[in-house]
Amino acid sequence: MRRALVDITPLRASRAFRRLWVGQTLSGFGGQMTVVAVMFQVWQTTHSTTWTGAVALAQAVPLIALGLFAGAVVDRVDRRKFYLAMTAGQAVSSVLLAVQAFVGGVPVVGVVLLVAVQSCFVAGGGPASKTFVPALLPREQLAAGLALRRISFQGAMLAGPALAGLVLGGLGVGACYAIDAVSFAGALYGACGLPSITAEGGAAARSGLRGVRDGLVFLVRTPVIRGALLTDLAATVLSMPISLFPLVNAERFGGDPRTLGLFLSAIAVGGIGASLFSGTFTRLPRPGLVMLGGSAGWGLALTLFGLVPGRWPGLVCLVVAGAADTVSVVSRNTLVQAHTPNALLGRVGAAEQIVGQAGPDVGNMRGGVVADATSGVTALVSGGVLCLVAVVLVGMATPGLRRGSTGAADGAERGDAGDAGDAGDAGDAGGLAAPG
Repeated sequence: MRRALVDITPLRASRAFRRLWVGQTLSGFGGQMTVVAVMFQVWQTTHSTTWTGAVALAQAVPLIALGLFAGAVVDRVDRRKFYLAMTAGQAVSSVLLAVQAFVGGVPVVGVVLLVAVQSCFVAGGGPASKTFVPALLPREQLAAGLALRRISFQGAMLAGPALAGLVLGGLGVGACYAIDAVSFAGALYGACGLPSITAEGGAAARSGLRGVRDGLVFLVRTPVIRGALLTDLAATVLSMPISLFPLVNAERFGGDPRTLGLFLSAIAVGGIGASLFSGTFTRLPRPGLVMLGGSAGWGLALTLFGLVPGRWPGLVCLVVAGAADTVSVVSRNTLVQAHTPNALLGRVGAAEQIVGQAGPDVGNMRGGVVADATSGVTALVSGGVLCLVAVVLVGMATPGLRRGSTGAADGAERGDAGDAGDAGDAGDAGGLAAPG
């Protein structure tokens, strides 16, 4: 039983990791409160789904446009100082959001622009943050450290919106933004306890477009990492269910808002459960195979959710889907970080952040389009089946995902990275919603 529970060794063994984890956990709760507060304020001001959609766009576009360039900067500078600067920028953005809410009268476009500015800092802070765990923990504790971060993220996802609802009802939108701004003190506290962290050979890393291209060449030429990111895209783009929940609730359960709320919570409950018992999979020697199994479990659970007739069996399917998602995400992060050279962690982390942001957005759009043409159930089932097929194809095309471990394969991948860098010098290879 002890081996099945989440491994807290990283919290005991590394004071720097413990401070970082505590600080980012506190900041994560504040970040989720701002997500709810922004959507509430924009809706109350406009009563327009176009404007609430613009909020998601304001978050996604900076991550996609700036992420890889920010990752290239991360691989050239002191990652701790860069992260501190990006976190401070996010905190200032939250302060400005609080000020506009308390003052009132700010046009909705101003609120959306502030969200976009904050997302620009997230585009830089995210890749830097992804480099810390492998720098602070030994290889054998990497999966456990990532599982602990996943618990932090999902805890914020589950409790943050609920707390935001209470604060909105009692103190208003400005209080949510103010709490988020204060919570960034936690992230700054955690980062201040970090040692200086720089990429190996960071001074020699190329800047601008050439540095971005070096990172992209590594992603394309490294089958294990390419397969890991493709698996993530298969799970999110083909079968993301969130946008379908209101329609499925209306089609099958009479539009009961209590059922809709349970849908939204069930995935997080499953994820937290899997994280608490993450010892069952983080200690396994083949994270690639575990990742493929988790992604296939996600697709299968959503297919069954679309097929089962009752409310409670459907909720069980969503809990299973949330657990499978956590298994897949933690295993993928472990695999990617273990097979990425230190000098490229920033750029690969940026690519992960872009996939993690754009994939769900595109997947929710796909589900909505298919549902409009058919039905919510058809969109769910077709998405789950397509996810299963895609995961099987990626697994068949990438033997390293099925066989690879976090140790033995690492040397080979570092060799691949060296080849990519050499090619870049020769001219063949030129130069991400996450919580604060």
